[in-house]
Amino acid sequence: MSFNIHRRTLLKGATATGLLAAFQSSGMPFLFEADKPYRVGLIGTGWYGKSDLFRLIQVSPVEVVALCDVDKNMLSEAATMVSQRQKSGKKPRLYTDYQKMLVESALDIVLIGTPDHWHALQTIDAVKAGAHVYVQKPISVDVIEGEAMVAAARKYNKVVQVGTQRKSTPHLIDAKKNIVDAGLLGKISHVDMCCYFHMRNNDNPAVQPVPDFFDYEMWTGPAPMREFDGLPHIRWWRAFMEYGNGIMGDMCVHMLDTVRWMLALGWPKRITSTGGIYVDKTAKSNIPDTQTAVFEYDNLNCVWQHRSWGTPADPEYPWAFVIYGDKGTLRGSTMKYDFTPEGEGQKIHKDVVYEKEKYPEDVKEPRIELNAAPATRLHMLNFLNAIETKTKPIADIEEGHISTASCILANLSLKTGRPMVYDPKTRQVKGDAEATALLQRSYRKPWLHPYPDKV
Repeated sequence: MSFNIHRRTLLKGATATGLLAAFQSSGMPFLFEADKPYRVGLIGTGWYGKSDLFRLIQVSPVEVVALCDVDKNMLSEAATMVSQRQKSGKKPRLYTDYQKMLVESALDIVLIGTPDHWHALQTIDAVKAGAHVYVQKPISVDVIEGEAMVAAARKYNKVVQVGTQRKSTPHLIDAKKNIVDAGLLGKISHVDMCCYFHMRNNDNPAVQPVPDFFDYEMWTGPAPMREFDGLPHIRWWRAFMEYGNGIMGDMCVHMLDTVRWMLALGWPKRITSTGGIYVDKTAKSNIPDTQTAVFEYDNLNCVWQHRSWGTPADPEYPWAFVIYGDKGTLRGSTMKYDFTPEGEGQKIHKDVVYEKEKYPEDVKEPRIELNAAPATRLHMLNFLNAIETKTKPIADIEEGHISTASCILANLSLKTGRPMVYDPKTRQVKGDAEATALLQRSYRKPWLHPYPDKV
């Protein structure tokens, strides 16, 4: 039996996340059906772009009408997979230029799974073209890009959901409700966050010719042009600050966003960071392999640490957050959570939810993160619900901007050696003209940097 969520039967007054969590815990599969299928396009048909699209197809009978990628081989492969997944069996139209796709396709929804340096322009262009957007995190490579994305979403009255799906992760929803909101932690005065995965690419590939099937000029877009040393897919592009913000922008954004959601935190009052390349100094990669950052709130510090070498501080929680209260401690990750009370109270443990039996196609999908699939499905349902009810989604673009910009500011603190105190009203780092100038990166011609007042 499937559960159909229709436009006229949506429950008003309940939060979408709470509603969807209730369905999830009931063990019922569900399907979101609008009055007619949404027309969907995907920009960036690599690993996570396809993963997001397939989760959307699983929860709503959408019609995927267009795909865009600068890698023609990957694009063709994605088209075949989509035709096998979607109900109509049709292959989408294929594009290598996302702007042409937006003009020709009359899309209701655009999913963006490109590298970070493309997120801002593609999101803004998509909402201007009339589409609602699901964009991967981090939303931007600089702070002003993020401000412009928020401004565009509001100006064109479109829903923009960010792929920070921890907010839709069943066991973490449970932790927020039954541990944090229930007051089991008591007064919370410290948070630790970490990532100790050996995820920094330390290769040194040689410069080589660009293959005919890959448009490297368009892939680079507004970012600086590096010499081509192999296809940048999967982890190679993340090794360079030219295209993102390192492990801080890739992994801290998830944990900081989760903690902010759980504790109802806004902008940090002050951000400081130290670190650098301490261990592997021979690789081409220019992102820090070691970094610590402190996000300061009133009577609360949220401290991040990553190392792409050595062993994790806690092998059970190598990528995680730890919330400390005077009545107990909550450890959480994508895989589980553990509550440990102060004294002799009852410990509480919950594991990640898998849905391999309900969605057997997941098991055969290349590179799928099986633990994240249920969360992404819920995140897509929340996105669709926000479109139907004209409300903000659980991971609204403004929340994604705060989490992303905070990580970018941590990197600016590391770069300048000074604390960052950002004022979102003036869009300046208080008392620091040099840091304020760094809030916006230079764009490679002919691409033009977006501004929040000119979207």
